Amino acid sequence: MNLSITIFVVFGLYSFTYAIDSDLTRRTLKGIKGVHVIVEDLQPHLKEYGQKCFLNRIQIEKDVENRLRSSGIEVLTRDRWLKTEGRPLLYINVNSHNDIFRVAYDVKIELRQIVSMEANPEIKTLASTWSINMTGIAGVEKLDIIRDALANLTDSFIKAYWGVNSKDNKK
Repeated sequence: MNLSITIFVVFGLYSFTYAIDSDLTRRTLKGIKGVHVIVEDLQPHLKEYGQKCFLNRIQIEKDVENRLRSSGIEVLTRDRWLKTEGRPLLYINVNSHNDIFRVAYDVKIELRQIVSMEANPEIKTLASTWSINMTGIAGVEKLDIIRDALANLTDSFIKAYWGVNSKDNKK
């Protein structure tokens, strides 16, 4: 039994999902007309190992934007985002740590938007109002698992978004 668990872990076949995806956080998505997508740059080791499966910042951005568009969620250009009320931003970060054979990763997707402080309403700041992340370990030759995790998390955002926004109200 311990040998099978070790093999399971070594080959990167497990991951955990954590979320701030509740009824309350989903309600913060209501009325958002679209999102701008920002992907943090990957660590150098992940860039190197990820070349074979097209795991890079630009490809992640394209993958997420295509999923959003195909679901009917508008992807805002930077200029349009700056003019959009609340400035909704889908922020994506892939954090990782590697050794010779494996990469430990944490993939996070957050919806950030402008919020005002209850104690001082004149103060407004960009804050995360909805998020979900997945943590796991992948073999360096199996980094497509990270792209799959990003697709699953994006789908979770899409489900949360359409759960509070009617497709009938879409522009």
